[in-house]
Amino acid sequence: MNAAPARVTVAPARDRPVGVAQSPPLALYVHIPWCLRKCPYCDFNSHQADAIVPEREYVDALQADLQASVPQVWGRSVQSVFIGGGTPSLFSPESIDRLLGIVRALLRLAPNAEVTMEANPGTFERGRFAGFREAGVNRLSLGIQSFDDKALQSLGRVHDASQAQDAIEAAATLFENFNIDLMYALPLQTLEKLDADLRQALAYRPPHLSYYHLTLEPNTLFAKFPPPLPDDDTAHRMQELIEERAAAAGYSHYEVSAYSQPERRSRHNLNYWSFGDYLGIGAGAHGKLSFADRIVRSARYRHPRRYIDAALAGNAIETQHELPARDLPFEFMLNALRLRDGVPSAYFPQRTGLPLAVIAGPLRRAVERGLLDRDPAVIRATPLGWRFLNDLQQMFLPD
Repeated sequence: MNAAPARVTVAPARDRPVGVAQSPPLALYVHIPWCLRKCPYCDFNSHQADAIVPEREYVDALQADLQASVPQVWGRSVQSVFIGGGTPSLFSPESIDRLLGIVRALLRLAPNAEVTMEANPGTFERGRFAGFREAGVNRLSLGIQSFDDKALQSLGRVHDASQAQDAIEAAATLFENFNIDLMYALPLQTLEKLDADLRQALAYRPPHLSYYHLTLEPNTLFAKFPPPLPDDDTAHRMQELIEERAAAAGYSHYEVSAYSQPERRSRHNLNYWSFGDYLGIGAGAHGKLSFADRIVRSARYRHPRRYIDAALAGNAIETQHELPARDLPFEFMLNALRLRDGVPSAYFPQRTGLPLAVIAGPLRRAVERGLLDRDPAVIRATPLGWRFLNDLQQMFLPD
């Protein structure tokens, strides 16, 4: 008697992984997890550094992680590199030089690739910044947050306003391209204090300015012990003031939290927002890679020691999953709608592998409500849509 055939369960089409015919642009993210001190608002994977940070061993682990990942991106050109943290500037220029040498040896780094590194003014030394430039970093991102000493103390930052100013002046001299990170709606911050911060930042004419609303993230000290923050109306007026001052100074507000001088938009972040691919290496790093039959998200082990051991053993990936078709519209829109200019409509089928018809209903409803531009060639929020961005993005959640 023949055995009964095995039962095969076929997932509904909307729950199946889908791939792309042509790979989108590729970026590399490298995470360095140590900080001098953990800030009370920070929910990133960062760890307070001990007396000695294991730089050499960690770069060894990054090399092993990258070597194991090369087959997934074989032959693809890397358009940008971002070294984030944590505080990458805790590492010596020699370690960063070695890291970038490994990247160039293992990947096809585009000749004009943007190579960004985050730096903390609390670790500033002019010779150190010059060493990062010599290593191949061509864009520095400075975590300033504020020029008000009391605000910096309330945020748990290890630098003061004077150190922030020195770091910016050095970056402006050594790097043709650099970014200043600032925050608003800080504890006890007033419009007048915000205006002072903003004027100070714009006086340096940074090529790029990032301005983030302070939010109380779960599992942070601020979430457990909330500081006194400006109310929502005041925070909204602060946002409007930032937009007005930046526009008057010639900056383009091209993404929700990003402002740039002409031709100085962050190419690395633009790749995220336009649903490009990125390989993430380092403790807790996330990645998204597209293939002909699937789109895969992955995450490395978070704890530095666990990550180092796993990477050196040949597999630093803790979790990995294929994105089902049902999740892709929201994932795409969550990023693309953050851009003031939006993205070409053709990006949706090219980068999700799905026909534009699958989102025809939400697109039509968003246009009817005045939240999306009527131009069929572009997916772009209207000014009203940008104001109610969360509502607009949620229209593309799966049923």
